Amino acid sequence: MGRAFEYRKERMFKRWGNMSRTFSKIGKEIAMAVKAGGPNPDVNAKLRACIQNAKASQMPKENVERAIKKASEKDQADYKEMAYEGYAPHGVALIIEAATDNTTRTVANVRSIFNKYGGSLGTSGSVDFMFDRKSFFKIANTNVNVEELELEAIDFGGDEIFVEGEEVVIYGGFQDYGTLQKFLEGKHYEIKSSGFERIPTTTVEVSPEAEAVVNKLIEKLEEDDDIQNVYHNMK
Repeated sequence: MGRAFEYRKERMFKRWGNMSRTFSKIGKEIAMAVKAGGPNPDVNAKLRACIQNAKASQMPKENVERAIKKASEKDQADYKEMAYEGYAPHGVALIIEAATDNTTRTVANVRSIFNKYGGSLGTSGSVDFMFDRKSFFKIANTNVNVEELELEAIDFGGDEIFVEGEEVVIYGGFQDYGTLQKFLEGKHYEIKSSGFERIPTTTVEVSPEAEAVVNKLIEKLEEDDDIQNVYHNMK
């Protein structure tokens, strides 16, 4: 059928793979939220945020409901959140966030990927100082007065607000997530998604060839079922 068909097929399977990993990631977040605060999103703010993120990622409603139901069962695995630090080739710092029911398996897999693709797994704190941990919210840009929102959000931990397409993005301190969530919900803004990010305070500039090598390591880490997020400081 030709190269064009093969290219489209490859992209289609890659998209399905990305969607599957995204749904799996959100499913774990739902499980941890239910374990921590129960299955009712009306009284569980963390679960509410997970459902918003699921909707933003086009996760089917029945998948969300199934994840909540499964998380409520006694035999549901308990996931532990872990963070691993290290360096990719060419001095690029990495922080890997995982949610796992078997930390021995996860650290072995992470170490194996680092070794295979020229990286080095570091100790706790070895690169964490190079990143700021932030909370973020994305709300629908529907008649939002950004200047007014910025003035109000400062009192609730918001420190950066900007428009990105059809959404308004609000960044705040890691510890201010709950306060910002209550503020935005109280003002009846439509929260599209929210979460946490690690933003590098310093960046490393690498060549296109080096970037490809680092991206290969990151790609392999992201393919692991236990890995939730991978952050780097490439420029």
